[in-house]
Amino acid sequence: MSRTLRTSAPLPARERLGFAAFILVSIVFALFFLLPIVWSFANSFKPAAEALAHPVALFSKAFSLENYRRLDTVGAGWTVYAGNSVMIALGTVVLTVLVAVPAGYGFSKFRFPGQSALFIVVMATMMIPFQSILTPLFLILKVLKLQNNLFGLVLIYVTFQLPFSIFMMRNAFDAVPRALIEAARIDGASQWTILRRIMLPIALPGVATVAMFAFLNSWNEFLAALIFLSDQNKFTLPIMLVNVSSGIYGIIDWGALQAGVTVTMVPCIILFLLLQRYYVRGLTAGAVK
Repeated sequence: MSRTLRTSAPLPARERLGFAAFILVSIVFALFFLLPIVWSFANSFKPAAEALAHPVALFSKAFSLENYRRLDTVGAGWTVYAGNSVMIALGTVVLTVLVAVPAGYGFSKFRFPGQSALFIVVMATMMIPFQSILTPLFLILKVLKLQNNLFGLVLIYVTFQLPFSIFMMRNAFDAVPRALIEAARIDGASQWTILRRIMLPIALPGVATVAMFAFLNSWNEFLAALIFLSDQNKFTLPIMLVNVSSGIYGIIDWGALQAGVTVTMVPCIILFLLLQRYYVRGLTAGAVK
């Protein structure tokens, strides 16, 4: 009873003031980040005349899809570029998860000669600037005949995503008690069965975090797509945005640009909202055993 009374007692004035200040600062920062998103989304549905009007209104009484129709006239059209981005992002997610999960499980639950050295080498690749190896990567893709190929771009993205993903999955599997594996072995389960039916469901937040990072990084990546793709029909959404922002004769179509920004950011926002609880749990996996 005394514990219940202590927990239900009102907070001191200093703590209430600190909590109110924290809420206020959080709201300010939330508005600071949300305002550009809302602004781009609202402007994408404005007629061209209102998008350039001064002063600019946040919302318009007129609803128009004119900006999206003009956006579809840029190059091969935004639907083609969106399809390319979806294929590249999904391919990167699938291959990254398929490689990172068993690799993280091996580094976490197995002991073999040179394990620590190999893990350090994998982590050290995160320190290599991407721009410094563009030429070797270009030559490798040319030898493999994957230049100007979406699958070749997926392999590039997976290569740079794997070190962080393996690190995340190792931490996620480290948080799983070894006693579960020993009990499964006593029952006659194979290593594949242990990974698939015991370890993977427990480490699902880590898998979701790896998948989210792989999707966002490949969806928003610009430099590699610009260098390794030369066919306009294989461009991705970030390259399309650059073409829209460059404009014809240097004239920027702000309405079409805002529509392109909206098309690019909406899938990322939806994915994060769906997986945010797994994202937080996955980042903290392995922090406390």
